[in-house]
Amino acid sequence: MVVGRPFLTVEQIQRKVKELADVISNDYEGKDLLAVGILKGAFVFFSDLVRMIRTPLMVDFLIASSYLRGDSTGDVKLHYDIRQEIADKDILLVEDIVDTGITLNCIRERVLMKGPRSLRICTFLDKTERREVQVPLDYIGFSIPNEFVVGYGLDYDNKFRNLPYISVFKKTT
Repeated sequence: MVVGRPFLTVEQIQRKVKELADVISNDYEGKDLLAVGILKGAFVFFSDLVRMIRTPLMVDFLIASSYLRGDSTGDVKLHYDIRQEIADKDILLVEDIVDTGITLNCIRERVLMKGPRSLRICTFLDKTERREVQVPLDYIGFSIPNEFVVGYGLDYDNKFRNLPYISVFKKTT
């Protein structure tokens, strides 16, 4: 396994998170915001983002997966659901990366069934080349090519999440 040089540096990431937080703060001013982090991958981005949002907010989490060792199974599993009441609240789903869109679309549909006042989606990385299901994304950190990346919460086999930057990952035999 090889983790290459930073594809996105710590400085680039910090600038983008602040930029996103500023826009989100303005968009949600005076609203009843519940920010929902999609675990595990979004935990670093989510933490950085919510600490920079100036609007009062509540936080919650959900855990969903459709990946096994870097490959999408297409079968979305919900391991932990949002515990807060979301009816009549303004929901911001925060995701690490959107590639096929399968998992996020499943989560989005599940949240919409619970009757939020509004639902917007923020993703740190957007990999449109792999999209199989179109999901509306309201806030996008970076659009990236079809490379497998790790770091800043993203993993391969639950490793490399602790890298402070994003790196392209290559499997070696």
